[in-house]
Amino acid sequence: MANLISRLTGADTQPQMTRRGFLVSMTAVGVAFGFPQASKAAMNPAVPDGTPVTPNGDTFEPSMWYWIDADGQVNVNIIRAEMGQHVGTAIARILADELEVAWENVHITHVDTDEKWGLMVTGGSWSIWQSWPVYRQAGAAGRTALIEAAAAKWGVDASGLTARDGAVTDGTQSISYGDLVADGLDRSFTDEELAALPLKPHADLRLVGQDVHPLDLDTKTTGQAIYGLDAKVDGMVYGVPMLPPTRYGSKVNAVDDTAAKDIKGYLETVVLEDPSGTVPGWVVVLGKTLHAARKATYEISVDWTSGETANVSEEDIQARSRELIQGEEGSILHTEQPDTTAAFDAAADTLEAEYTTQSVLHFQMEPVNATVFQNADGVWETHAGNQWQSLILPTLAAALEVPADKIVMRSYMLGGGFGRRLNGDYIVPAALASKAVGKPVKLVFSREEDAQFDSIRSPSVQKLRMAFDDGKAVTGMEHHAAAGWPTQVMAPGFMPKGVNEEPYDPFAIDGADHWYTVGAHQVRAISNDLANATFRPGWLRSVGPGWTNFAVESFMDEAAHKVGADPLQFRLDHLKAEGINAGSAPNAVGGASRQAAVLQRVAEMSGYGSTELPEGTAIGIATTFGQSRSMPTWTAAAVKLAVDPETGEVDVQKMWLAFDCGTVVDPDGARAQCEGAALWGLSLALHEGTRIENGNVIDLNLGAYTPLRLADVPELEIAFVESTEVPVGLGEPGTTVIAPAIANAIFNATGARVRHLPITGDAVLAAKKT
Repeated sequence: MANLISRLTGADTQPQMTRRGFLVSMTAVGVAFGFPQASKAAMNPAVPDGTPVTPNGDTFEPSMWYWIDADGQVNVNIIRAEMGQHVGTAIARILADELEVAWENVHITHVDTDEKWGLMVTGGSWSIWQSWPVYRQAGAAGRTALIEAAAAKWGVDASGLTARDGAVTDGTQSISYGDLVADGLDRSFTDEELAALPLKPHADLRLVGQDVHPLDLDTKTTGQAIYGLDAKVDGMVYGVPMLPPTRYGSKVNAVDDTAAKDIKGYLETVVLEDPSGTVPGWVVVLGKTLHAARKATYEISVDWTSGETANVSEEDIQARSRELIQGEEGSILHTEQPDTTAAFDAAADTLEAEYTTQSVLHFQMEPVNATVFQNADGVWETHAGNQWQSLILPTLAAALEVPADKIVMRSYMLGGGFGRRLNGDYIVPAALASKAVGKPVKLVFSREEDAQFDSIRSPSVQKLRMAFDDGKAVTGMEHHAAAGWPTQVMAPGFMPKGVNEEPYDPFAIDGADHWYTVGAHQVRAISNDLANATFRPGWLRSVGPGWTNFAVESFMDEAAHKVGADPLQFRLDHLKAEGINAGSAPNAVGGASRQAAVLQRVAEMSGYGSTELPEGTAIGIATTFGQSRSMPTWTAAAVKLAVDPETGEVDVQKMWLAFDCGTVVDPDGARAQCEGAALWGLSLALHEGTRIENGNVIDLNLGAYTPLRLADVPELEIAFVESTEVPVGLGEPGTTVIAPAIANAIFNATGARVRHLPITGDAVLAAKKT
């Protein structure tokens, strides 16, 4: 490993290369890694040839989040994973705007794991929301320090100086940031000083809200971006997993690799011993090449004893959910009045409905993979794309039986995440195989293995009830939801407690605690123990609201029709900014009134209720607040569709979406995120769903599992509400409104009420008959 290198040196004699050319040229001289470099930081994907930015001379580091060098170049440290969303560009512009530096002098580094970075996670649409205050303060600290340094140099009062485009001026003379850094700067800030720093007025922001060139766009479009699948190291062998019959509880009795020994390049088969319990009963086949290892798997026989869930089906899991809903189990969330007994006892009328969703796979473009080895310093290096480094590090430490500080995770581009790579379980078998054979191991999953080992979105059952008085006014509402809980299984420390002191998984119930004023309101979250034991439930783009909001917004539509109200007006009448729904600073200013505003906006955009449409064609609406009440992204959608009367097939023709996400940091990125989220929601609504049979998912590739195809993409119209409020998340909220808008449009078009996802033509025809 002494000759370990991670990229081209960037010398003038080296031509620019494609990713493929880069890897081929490097294999003879060492290792081709994606981002790691001598400084153990990530490469700067903004540089055309992939060469990391290295400082010229001394640097000034006002905070750990960035440095400025003697050339005035600014390098911003990014702890978020890059998976196509340009997160580094968005975060860097927050800092650059406050720092007052020219955009062409800004670069980014996706850093490796280190305790100092705190919680390293990219999910929940948290990245911009969490980064906004941190990077603004960091930028203000640098600007303040540089202005003070210039004032001291000139012997003037700092209050008379301003900063702009990487220089400080008093109106008659100026000095660049680079020159100030070259002169030497030593200024630090306490937490109290940082918090007291004046930030630029919103009207003075010059990069936030403007289109800029994404810092990682060039390497992505030229094929130079490096992903986990591209990692290579001297002496590396390839591994291919052979998966046990059940996710948990399987045991290897015997392995027969006699026939595989005739395959050129086959090395050996390793039965993993996993102290962390992540991959029980696993076998990894090793080869000199990936082809050899893969070919050998077809010749190897493994005798397993299955775990207890070998005969579990999707129907069993859903039956268990219904059983749990009928009981008293679960956590009652904090609402203004969670006791609904009196409301339902006194009700003049009630409405009740059940909503269900199937198991859903991720099928991200790049199948999961990991390259792991122990370096010359005795530190275990992992090379893989990952969304939640802080989550898997302790698991890796338990699996390898070493302290966590003896493991470092190198940062790579992700070929799709969508929540799958929040769970880094795929790194564990690579690490254990490497430890077993004493060599670097690159473990690569096939698409089928990736699907079987996926952390799927659990199937769910939801029961909703509403109480009305004799004047048809809503007096109470209940929402009981049962599913497998990913946070309970993988990160129980992130589970708060409800009013009954029972913990709950917010990512399996968020969205049910809506902003409608409905009188007494009970939300009960229930963990399906059979689901948790059968597979490892995972987070999927939009998490809980991807299915809870399907139920909420379908049910609100049903309630409106029951009392003879217009569905739009019924919603608006119950989006009252009062009590618990009044909202609060800094994240939810305006509360329910802002959700009502985006709903009205999308109704106007689509012509909902005022447009003459052909028979069998209709528009449906839905609204949501995104991921959670703590960081609401006010969202609404309208969907226009036509239903084939003979087949029940749904043709979605156009989708309108309106968002109030506070300050829009990156306009182009925001629009792309919202378009992608909406199409993901459409895919989940009409196309995506697998089933559990014999303890495993039945769909293992894209021949049987058919997400949205290009030919089915409808016209999209996206609008953003202008705002100066705190920016919140945009990666997921658009997903959550599409399915209920489609279901409501189907009802408007045909009178058929569908309550299951995905929505099939047969289901529409069956619902018409009832």
